Amino acid sequence: MAANEAPRPSRLDPYKPYLERRLVEGCTSVIQLHRELLAENAPVTYQMVRAHIASLRASPPQAPPLPPTVRQVTGWLTRHPTALSEENRAGLKDVLARCPELDTAAGHVREFGEILTDRRGAMLLTWIDAVDASQLPGLTGFALHLLRDIDAVTAGLTLAWSSGGTEGAVNRIKKIKRQLYGRAGFKLLRKMILLQ
Repeated sequence: MAANEAPRPSRLDPYKPYLERRLVEGCTSVIQLHRELLAENAPVTYQMVRAHIASLRASPPQAPPLPPTVRQVTGWLTRHPTALSEENRAGLKDVLARCPELDTAAGHVREFGEILTDRRGAMLLTWIDAVDASQLPGLTGFALHLLRDIDAVTAGLTLAWSSGGTEGAVNRIKKIKRQLYGRAGFKLLRKMILLQ
């Protein structure tokens, strides 16, 4: 068929919207669709219905873009805004516009990130109060748990020195001991640690 020729009219033409609607509804049996048309006294054959359904299956309608996953949105919220691409910024803006609670949570996460990176531990109590007032389930629980040892958390977010190196060494020793199923005495542990 040439590009400018229109398709020939068919006896199925008046029933095509019905078939398309039924296919979207989930009825994929050509036999069932043919029976439904015959019940309406449609002058169509089984082959006509089968050919039209095959053409619909061959060219599915354009699906809307998939929504972002939870992992993607979490990554957008926890990354520094300058580290996001234009596409990610647009996706985040769209998600935050659709959900005011998530927009509030994003503001709190950004504020906590600034406290963390700029070592502003003195602002922690103000942040906890703001998060508690917003009553966002996951974030409020996190903030209130910080109050259990607020002095240590504030010091960790304020002071430049840290016991991270020591904690890392202790965790490495515990890992080696677990790998040896708890049978490692001091001499064996010492050799394992010095060999690594």
